[in-house]
Amino acid sequence: MKILCVNAGSSSLKFQVYEMPSEEVLINGYIEKIGQEDSYYTIKINGEKIKKEKFIKDHTEASKVLIDELLENKVIESLDEIKGIGHRVLHGGEKYSNSVIITDEVIKDIENLTKLGPLHHPGNLAGIRSMREAFKNVPMVAVFDTAFHQTMPKENYLYPVPYEWYEKYGVRKYGFHGTSHKYITTEMKKRLNKEDVNLIICHIGSGSSIACVKNGVCYDTTMGLTPLDGLMMGTRSGSIDPSIVEYVCKESGMSVDEVTNMLNKNSGFLGICGKSDCRDVEELCKSGDTNAILAYNMYVDRVAKYIAEYYLKLEGKVDMLVFTAGVGENGPEFREMVLDRLKPIGICIDNTANNKIARFLEFREGKISSSDSKVEVCVLPTDEEAMIVKDTYKLINE
Repeated sequence: MKILCVNAGSSSLKFQVYEMPSEEVLINGYIEKIGQEDSYYTIKINGEKIKKEKFIKDHTEASKVLIDELLENKVIESLDEIKGIGHRVLHGGEKYSNSVIITDEVIKDIENLTKLGPLHHPGNLAGIRSMREAFKNVPMVAVFDTAFHQTMPKENYLYPVPYEWYEKYGVRKYGFHGTSHKYITTEMKKRLNKEDVNLIICHIGSGSSIACVKNGVCYDTTMGLTPLDGLMMGTRSGSIDPSIVEYVCKESGMSVDEVTNMLNKNSGFLGICGKSDCRDVEELCKSGDTNAILAYNMYVDRVAKYIAEYYLKLEGKVDMLVFTAGVGENGPEFREMVLDRLKPIGICIDNTANNKIARFLEFREGKISSSDSKVEVCVLPTDEEAMIVKDTYKLINE
């Protein structure tokens, strides 16, 4: 059975086709800069990566490009071979604690939740609508980034603000990267042969979040009402004093929207040292750039701080501390710096093992803690697309 996985952003559309239940990836593609004159896309099939330049007006046209590539590359002979489509959706609010079959009601709910996901939901909805038009009568599933975190207890998801803000406006911590955190949790349950796992999962990439998993479910996480909260990231500030927004508005004459946009797109690494990619920041650090070194230390410090906080929340009973996503999987120097800061609580690194793990090194995953570490630490690649496809396959076969 062939399942299509779609992750649509405001100007992009990622897709993969899986053969299920074997989970074999048949093709993947990334359509970028939709609506812009320099739009293009890349296809990877049979180990070969192909880039094509083409003006792609909107998501409807992007879906046609997707279909053409599936047919031209003989992934399918006809559209009827696609038996289900899974869509990544940013925000499910409090209503959706699991993935669901997409209906008109679900689409309406996603539209209503756009106020909580204004940067992501327009693209998510465009992807759903374009696929619905192209693949009529094919069941589709919404996989919400917030769903995994809906098990958090109230004391962990409420903010200390007027309670009516929660009741009237839904102001609370929702958490994101849930599809990744769910994938890692599912994998660790299998690998540890234990359902009630206690984990600290560090999803560290251009966007970053840490999840505290207690007894097999999410207990706390760093992102909040929006993905802006929590850790410092590539272009996001992470947690700051909220009064900064009003202060900068008054001092600069900028609007709240303008300041918020800067906190989302011009802060984090980019704001401190002018580069948003961790690899570029590391290169600047090696050249002695003082702002890059400052930014990197700020970044590492915040990751270590949350790990220590979650270690205490789990009362030191942690089955595994997991590093995943772009930087987590491929940054030996980053992992070493974080774990060095955690020595006071007995978390220790095996540098030899750590230095062998990255996409371009000897291994892609493995244990990196030393034999005397109080907590075992590992690197494990995430696979959000596989999680989306698994949920889709399960729901359309129920």
